[in-house]
Amino acid sequence: MLEAYGPQGWWPGHSRPEIIIGAVLTQNTSWKNVEKAIAQLKAEGLLDWQALGDVSHDELARCIRSAGYHNVKAKRLKNFVRWLWQNHDGALARLADIPLDALRRELLTINGIGAETADAILLYALDRPTFVIDAYTARIARRHGLIDADADGHALKTLFEDHLPADVALFNEYHALLVEVGKRHCKPTARCEGCPLEAFEHNETV
Repeated sequence: MLEAYGPQGWWPGHSRPEIIIGAVLTQNTSWKNVEKAIAQLKAEGLLDWQALGDVSHDELARCIRSAGYHNVKAKRLKNFVRWLWQNHDGALARLADIPLDALRRELLTINGIGAETADAILLYALDRPTFVIDAYTARIARRHGLIDADADGHALKTLFEDHLPADVALFNEYHALLVEVGKRHCKPTARCEGCPLEAFEHNETV
């Protein structure tokens, strides 16, 4: 995959808050729409935790309208910011000493933050070695017989983390490349011709 596509340079974002906000906003929408929302937040001076804590829900929802489901996502961002202030004084630096598993459990207690978003925050914003499982990764793993068709996200995560060294840069690049394969080839209807994984055994019916 790396030979075919080259380094992906993930995650798009210029700061940790921007990456975290992007991880929440990208749920069920394209990154192009997220970029528009982040640009609007930046223009409004809302790319820091104090400002996000102070801004009203309605104003925040207006700023992120381009990302879709803006009221729901505004609530999720507010939930994250509230958690960060109430538990860690609004400082991402305070998360550095929390063990990975404990921090992941904390993130999963935030309403609206699921496993994929939590792992994206941990890996891309906080440099923690946790593998992100998304729909593309699941589809590719199942089609290539790496795991049973009915395996859940936990089993998929365990599969990758048990067979790869716990390395942030590796997990980052591997996940990004799988997403690129998913976008180009491993769609709901497989387009295997030209896929860098075409030579490997696969099952187009999965």
